[in-house]
Amino acid sequence: MEMLKLDLQFFAGEKTEKATPKKKKDTRQKGQVAKSQDVTTAISLLALFGFLLAGASFMGNHLLHLFQHSLEHYLVMSVTEANLKVVVLEVMGQLIFILGPIMAVALLAGVTSNYLQVGFLFTLEPIKPKLEKLDPIKGLKRIFAVRAIVELFKSILKITFVGAAAFFVLWLNIEEVLKLPFKSVGEALTSVGSLTLQMGAAASISLLFIALIDYFYQRYDFEKSIRMSKQDIKDEYKNMEGDPLIKSKIKQRQREMAMSRMMQEVPQADVVITNPTHYAIALKYDEKKADAPIVVAKGVDYLAQKIKYIAGENEVELVENRPLARALYDQADIGQPIPEEFFKAVAEILAYVYRLKNKL
Repeated sequence: MEMLKLDLQFFAGEKTEKATPKKKKDTRQKGQVAKSQDVTTAISLLALFGFLLAGASFMGNHLLHLFQHSLEHYLVMSVTEANLKVVVLEVMGQLIFILGPIMAVALLAGVTSNYLQVGFLFTLEPIKPKLEKLDPIKGLKRIFAVRAIVELFKSILKITFVGAAAFFVLWLNIEEVLKLPFKSVGEALTSVGSLTLQMGAAASISLLFIALIDYFYQRYDFEKSIRMSKQDIKDEYKNMEGDPLIKSKIKQRQREMAMSRMMQEVPQADVVITNPTHYAIALKYDEKKADAPIVVAKGVDYLAQKIKYIAGENEVELVENRPLARALYDQADIGQPIPEEFFKAVAEILAYVYRLKNKL
């Protein structure tokens, strides 16, 4: 029996269940999300090389202009503090004009790739210092974990794919490569620059392919890491909904308070319709408040006897009508007017009660 209990406890503690929406939300607020850094790298590189391929001539012309202007003006200027400040500001302005778009494209690509993966998320939790990260034993476990093996395999794939992409571009342009020794310096630099950009774009596309595979793996690994045991789900439910024992006590207390309020209304009732032993329904008619009699209390068995006892103590008339008592109990709610189909029967009873009171 003890072994069976231990087995049940072991299986209850296994992380076999999918994370609940609350667990996913709490994990996300801590900055723990399924994200592949390779996707960000690949998209950023692809955007950069694509921009350079489209704007290479623009940047080349401005760089050439900068060099020419520097050779023609800056080298022949006398070095003074004022001249040096002017030169530095002009060069900085030209470099910002040339490199600014590249930095903007890189920033936009990085932000976009992260947003596509995790949406909008701002949290400082990941950068908070945590002492457990300094634990050498946990560090060794991370090194020899399955994730480390996957990262090694992924690195090998990257080198293979990038190398294959670069070789493929060179192979397609083999004639251009063989002609490089016979070209002028300017033409050779142009050819080398063009080949470099083509290889970079091809490598980025191959990296993007690996990154997509890595993204799905990261999602799978993340979902696996946040799995919950059956006991975890039970504990979360208790924390969200409250302990069942406490909830039952609260509901019991609420019922007691509602019953107490209901019993306080019985002395003000005009009549109590009974079964006579099983059902009791106390009615009050106030034409200023409602067009029909209102149910101020109702009960069955013990509660019915209590209503009748309080009614008797306060000289509230008891009228026996078995079918009406049962029907009112089933169809009329406390604090609400009686349904229209009971108007006639209840009106006759109230008329009878009022006549009795007038006689007294």
